[in-house]
Amino acid sequence: MVQSYLRHGPTQAFGLICTNSSNSIYDGKIAYVPALEDVLVWDMKRGEMLAMWHETGHRAAVTCINQSPQENVFGVGYRDGSIRLWDSTSTSVIATFNGHKKAVTTLAFDSHGTKMVSGSQDTDIIVWDVVAEAGLYRLRGHRNEITGIRFLTPPDLTSCSTGPSSRFLLTTSKDTLMKLWDLSTQHCVQTIVAHRAEVWAIDISPDQRCIFTGSNDGDIKIWRVDYEAIADGLQETESGDICKMVHFVTTFSLSLHHRVSQILFHPSEPYLAVHSHERSIEVFRIRTEDEIRKKHARRRKREKEKKREKEMVTMAEPNDMADEDDAKLDEVALIDLFTPYLVVRANAKVRSFDFGTKGTGPHKSSVQVFLALSSNALEVYDIPSPTKSKSEMPEASRTYVLDLPGHRNDVRTLCLSSDDELLASGSNGSLKVWNVKTTACIRTMECGYAICSTFLPGDRHVAIGTKSGEILIYDLASSTLVETIKAHSATVWSLHIRPDGQILASGSADKEIKFWELQREVASEDAIRHKKSIALSHKRTLKMSDDVLSVRYSPNGKYLAVSLLDSTVKIFYQDSLKFFLSLYGHKLPVSSMDISDDSKLIVTCSADKNVKIWGLDFGDCHKSIFAHDESVTQVLFEKKSHYFWTVGKDKMLKYWDGDKFESIQKFDGHHNEIWALAISNHGKFVVTGSHDKSIRVWEKLDEPLFLEEERERELEDIFENELVDTLNRSQLPGENDPTQASAEVAAVTKQTTETLMAGERIMEALDLADGERTALREYDEQVARASTTEAISLQPPPRNPILAALDLEPEAYVLRVIERVSSTALHDALLVLPFAKVISLMYYLDIWARAGWNITLVSRIIFFLLKVHHHQIVANRIMRTSLIPMRIHLRSTLQREKDVVGYNLAALRYITRKNEAERITHFPEGYGDEEKAEERIAEGKKRKRVSIKA
Repeated sequence: MVQSYLRHGPTQAFGLICTNSSNSIYDGKIAYVPALEDVLVWDMKRGEMLAMWHETGHRAAVTCINQSPQENVFGVGYRDGSIRLWDSTSTSVIATFNGHKKAVTTLAFDSHGTKMVSGSQDTDIIVWDVVAEAGLYRLRGHRNEITGIRFLTPPDLTSCSTGPSSRFLLTTSKDTLMKLWDLSTQHCVQTIVAHRAEVWAIDISPDQRCIFTGSNDGDIKIWRVDYEAIADGLQETESGDICKMVHFVTTFSLSLHHRVSQILFHPSEPYLAVHSHERSIEVFRIRTEDEIRKKHARRRKREKEKKREKEMVTMAEPNDMADEDDAKLDEVALIDLFTPYLVVRANAKVRSFDFGTKGTGPHKSSVQVFLALSSNALEVYDIPSPTKSKSEMPEASRTYVLDLPGHRNDVRTLCLSSDDELLASGSNGSLKVWNVKTTACIRTMECGYAICSTFLPGDRHVAIGTKSGEILIYDLASSTLVETIKAHSATVWSLHIRPDGQILASGSADKEIKFWELQREVASEDAIRHKKSIALSHKRTLKMSDDVLSVRYSPNGKYLAVSLLDSTVKIFYQDSLKFFLSLYGHKLPVSSMDISDDSKLIVTCSADKNVKIWGLDFGDCHKSIFAHDESVTQVLFEKKSHYFWTVGKDKMLKYWDGDKFESIQKFDGHHNEIWALAISNHGKFVVTGSHDKSIRVWEKLDEPLFLEEERERELEDIFENELVDTLNRSQLPGENDPTQASAEVAAVTKQTTETLMAGERIMEALDLADGERTALREYDEQVARASTTEAISLQPPPRNPILAALDLEPEAYVLRVIERVSSTALHDALLVLPFAKVISLMYYLDIWARAGWNITLVSRIIFFLLKVHHHQIVANRIMRTSLIPMRIHLRSTLQREKDVVGYNLAALRYITRKNEAERITHFPEGYGDEEKAEERIAEGKKRKRVSIKA
């Protein structure tokens, strides 16, 4: 009988507040921040997580976030090149776009939210139609990663909803270039060498007239947009040069010459913020021209007073020069509008920042700045409004901090309580205790650099081994450090409690193993209350020949296993500490080991990427397994079995059978090396902690797992991924010639497993429908050839079971299958079809056009197929017989659709005019007073209360 195992499955990651893979969005109350592959929604005032945007099965990290002008719609770009539109109210994916080959670095929406533009590390810019959920075209021209995208809207069109929205696009890249694109003609109209170094940041002033760019050289350049030249189009000057639409104005120097990572204008308040230094944000106030002229006038007045005091001899001569100076001072330079206001200094390195737009700070006139830190924390600062007092310098005050639900550094150690209800995690600087069921952080305590940890008997205390050689004892009830023991002179690498709970063994890099007796004391805190505490007393020391990396007691209490830096494992009798066995075979030091519950097997893992299984009775090596692609960091046996778990620096968690020496399951959830591993005492789940600061729980499910099926599934995944990569590398139809491949504009295509499966489903539906049609046609031919009596006796062919179950005709079934393909994957799915299937599909498209079924989808498919397979269709004479009637039917159907749309549009315009007419307030006689009229309007707006009688 084939042995079966129980499958394990991932749950949500916790311990994350935000990660540094992407920017963050803040609306004044709610923050939308990246958390590896998820997006977390935080209420900054209450410090609560409102939602987690997670798509099951998707593992790529979030690389950029942007909010659409449409309410509750967010665009999120990922490292695998995909983009998802999320609905913040339902926390669900609206649409998924695939087109980029590498990570998406920036996103931008137009003023109506109907178009989205994405830039990527693959140097391409893709314009997406959000309404149709399709890629419009791909723009090529940059030679390095795209760092910024902004829509350029002329000032006279910013408030106009009927005019053409956002025709022009500005893009910056690491290739030092800034490009201006005309989306109506789909080409680049101006290329500017913006900086001498990589361009990292771009933003446009709220009046859409000035462009600010920042780069590695630490300076900000200001550019002016010439909208008259944009309106005239590409024209030549008298000298024969093409008129430039973007002109350089000046350079804006910062106090510190660091890389300018982000430039941001406040959408409504006169503030400009720049992120150049790692830990600070410089805020500039934008002054008005009147304010600057008044300042210049005061300066001139002071200068004239000084001249009078000096009692100059000639007063008449400098009058002309003074007038010229006055005229010059009246001219306001663009650089004078920006004055340094304050500097926001954060507690750690800043990843990104954002202005709070909707809400306000504690003071109504203040502005909020939201900081997402690289240390897994969030901060909100309040910028006070400017005052006339010169003595008081404005300072940013920190209003909200969110840092408790996560570690500042990577998680280095994990341990579980005996009842599996509490989880302790340690990092450099903090020890946190979590509720395993709710994943809530219930305790946070400061500590040194934690390397190892264990719960002490009773689950009321936690012992921590630190990098400095100390053992710290914490009381969980009071969240206090009970005792600090200077146990070793070097790093404490391992702590383990003897099965009887009496002795704690500590192994250190000082080549010593120390044994500590656990003593319970009753220490009176006051006259009323008594509290039990635990104390450690040193009993004996075992000196080794090299650094001790791991110490383990056997569950039967008979042996003590010690791994050393010399790549060997020594086994001692735990009572007498006499030498028993030496296990050697690893080429690099053994980082961790564990002994099975029956004390028969010991498993060791090493930096040489191997896991070795040994017999504890004779010390023979049962099997050596190449387990991971990088160093193996931890290994632990599952309770009451010979199954064990390993984690490594290759970001993988693996489940093994220690008797059959086979891999059972692999998990790839973490985004960085895994340092810590803890296993449930009841065998229900596994916990891992990683350098990415996340803690993940992997639960045991009731679903059985068979090794052969698991290996087949892994091979299928490998085959599908290789097939997708091959299809994406190969050239698409119409891109065979080099001139087409190097063009500025290209089609948006990218094959994924989803599009391949959709294409296969369409082909299967076409085969089924063609078979049904062929059977019916043969039956009709037989009836036509046969006599009347024979025709009556002929039986019609049986219907296909699928068509009979759905009660559909063949053409209706094919349409049903195509309608179920997502709009974003439709074009790529149609590219999978061979030309023979395209001819078959054309027949059904004609039927659908004649019947008027889903004419929008039918038109889209027809135009796409004609564009892609134009050469084959023109060369194929058989297609003419089907294309001519299709043209007739499609035109008549589209004319009917046009009439319906025109009628509905006229009706909507009529309703709009009627609504606007009803909103106009009429002032009848007797209501000439404006206040009375406003009172009357207010009365109309009040809710009328209706009394309901039973």
